[in-house]
Amino acid sequence: MGIEIERKFLVKSDEWKSLGKSIFYKQGYLLSDKNRTIRIRTIDDKGFITIKSSVKGISRNEFEYEIPVEEARVILETLCEKPFIKKYRTKIQLNELVWEVDEFIDENDGLVIAEVELENENQKIDIPNWIGEEVSGDKKYFNSMLVKNPFTKW
Repeated sequence: MGIEIERKFLVKSDEWKSLGKSIFYKQGYLLSDKNRTIRIRTIDDKGFITIKSSVKGISRNEFEYEIPVEEARVILETLCEKPFIKKYRTKIQLNELVWEVDEFIDENDGLVIAEVELENENQKIDIPNWIGEEVSGDKKYFNSMLVKNPFTKW
């Protein structure tokens, strides 16, 4: 069973932009409620389906599987809720951790969030100086919620 332990933060400066390469992500949701989400995602020429449980603290069950990219594209266009989440993700290795910075576009333009996955909920981390307020517990920053209430409408 896969467990995702993740902290999320707002990003307060552009210092991170020179630290990694950005890749385009497009994702939609087949199901999104308080107990579970089922997401379809394309990253370059790959497709994925991801199933996540509800969050307890900063942890949740997560299962992700690669699927044919053409099938992922058809599912996105014909079965997923709209609007899609579109973003550029930059992965940044700092010490032993990988920070993922998501720069959202379209309906969520202007939102930049950094996430870091941990081995346990009590793991100590060094916060880079370009990181701002922690929003781990604020559900409005979940991608599945940004479909229902996009950042540009706040």
